[in-house]
Amino acid sequence: MITPKESIEINKIAAFKLPAYEDIPDDGLFLEQVTRYVQEYLQVLEGITITSSMISNYVKKGLVDNSIRKKYYRDQIVYIFFIAVVKSVLSLEEIEILLSFRAKEYDIALLYGYLKDEFKNALSFVFGIDEEMKEAQIDYTEERYLLRNTIITAAHKIYLDTIFKLNS
Repeated sequence: MITPKESIEINKIAAFKLPAYEDIPDDGLFLEQVTRYVQEYLQVLEGITITSSMISNYVKKGLVDNSIRKKYYRDQIVYIFFIAVVKSVLSLEEIEILLSFRAKEYDIALLYGYLKDEFKNALSFVFGIDEEMKEAQIDYTEERYLLRNTIITAAHKIYLDTIFKLNS
């Protein structure tokens, strides 16, 4: 039986969605603005946080391109969303390997759309909103299968973090 607190959390997850690629700002945001923007979307997800120092660390490690005149643009913000979602289940070294596969894949807008849709799909299934996982309408390469399983694992981790927090 679902408790009232769990019901509230399920409703938050049901309403959750990442922004469309076109809706992510591309006019340049300063580090603090990027942090607030990304955190605003991810705040409903238990165990998922992003800070300015984390973003700076991702830049230092080469996971996100350097800012341009201290501003970050759409593609950099996309990488920050991705890293924020998967860092709870992968090390930064593993994220670097996963990101290296992107060079073999499609452009970033297409991959972000895949992340956005698969993440929503996985969260809906894991939280019991949908009864089954929808299959993505793409050809699965080894890299996409790895990405899909990473996203599913992150959704399970968010679910566990949410339930543990509600029962602590």
